Amino acid sequence: MQIAVISGKGGTGKSSITAAFATLGNEVVLADCDVDAANMHLIMNPQIEESTVYVAGEKAVIDQNLCSGCSMCYDYCRFDAVKFSDGKYYIDEVSCDGCRLCSRVCQEKAISLVKNDKSRMHSGSFRNGKMIYGRLEPGEENSGKLVAMVRDKCREVSEKSGIDTILIDSPPGIGCAVISSITGTDRIFIVTEPSLSGFNDLKRTLELVSSLGIKHSVIINKYDLCPPLSDTIEDYCREKNILLSGKLPFDSEVVHAMVNCKSIVEWRPDSQISKTLTKIWEKISE
Repeated sequence: MQIAVISGKGGTGKSSITAAFATLGNEVVLADCDVDAANMHLIMNPQIEESTVYVAGEKAVIDQNLCSGCSMCYDYCRFDAVKFSDGKYYIDEVSCDGCRLCSRVCQEKAISLVKNDKSRMHSGSFRNGKMIYGRLEPGEENSGKLVAMVRDKCREVSEKSGIDTILIDSPPGIGCAVISSITGTDRIFIVTEPSLSGFNDLKRTLELVSSLGIKHSVIINKYDLCPPLSDTIEDYCREKNILLSGKLPFDSEVVHAMVNCKSIVEWRPDSQISKTLTKIWEKISE
């Protein structure tokens, strides 16, 4: 079974909830698909057994020995990636889109393209199974492709290890990286919070998930910070026939757990939030 935990916005507690699920009971293959800001490894501290280079595209580089300073690359670049400083033109690798136009207009053939190969996918073992995660370097792109690479590795590891449950920590939002992380899953938990932005993003996320036809339900995190809005979200789910899996109270111990590299169910197993998360996980594990 492949289970994804997603949210329409960042900061809802999605990763904390995923970490709790990952440390409840049976072994799992845990995937951190939030490749732009991977952080699950900070809690799980996996033992890395394999690292794979991910090529995210190309960037332009100017050979200063060949450059005549004609400024054609500067004039033609529409991404403002060509800069001029100290009498020389150079490429800002963060701004460069790898479109190759500068190399085509360069009369001196001074511009070449080099591969973006700083990003990595790591796989290994953690205290409750196997873990795979990707880390996209700043300025590198195609996060959806790296997510697909992580998903493929999860299936491979699942088959080799005999661990049937794959648990996915998705990136926030509804973009291509999210679609790549949830396509083909069996179950989705959508984590929201009682804020106007959280509620609006929940609606957009529900539209996306419904279009994919995947079984899903909602978890309201920190519901007690604004009970009236939590009630509104609950009423909305009831009106749309959307299953509400549970409501989690705000608990500052979640932060203390993360600081100590533990999930909340490991740190405070008798807390209300831990008990509620345990019940939610047990229902889908039956």
